[in-house]
Amino acid sequence: MQSVILRAGTRLLVSLILMFSVYILFRGHNQPGGGFIGGLIAASGIILYSVAFGYEMAVRALRAPGVSIAGLGLVFALGAGVAAVFAGEPFLTGLWYIPHLDMDIKLALSTPLLFDIGVYFVVVGALTTIALELEHAGL
Repeated sequence: MQSVILRAGTRLLVSLILMFSVYILFRGHNQPGGGFIGGLIAASGIILYSVAFGYEMAVRALRAPGVSIAGLGLVFALGAGVAAVFAGEPFLTGLWYIPHLDMDIKLALSTPLLFDIGVYFVVVGALTTIALELEHAGL
């Protein structure tokens, strides 16, 4: 599509959409949201980019094949489950680590968060692969 308005708006919107998807990803740990919804939002931003700029530019902007992104997500999700096994717990049992920082900041690192990040990458990789291949085929 050769719309100047769509291209100008997409440059602004895609960065906002991707930032919002990361916000929803991290918010979903304790409130509605999470990896699946955040991944859907991120994939919609990438698909919008491909509609405005074309298949080649979208593939170049991703910097990695969608299948590789989805595979990385599977590794993260599997790592979240295996970490519990190494700790002597059943597979996919939630584990938390809260480091003591010098400032008055609390940072909770957990295997459910790692699992959510894995789901995020799987959804982004799978949906962008499907959408970009459909666009490349002309459907």
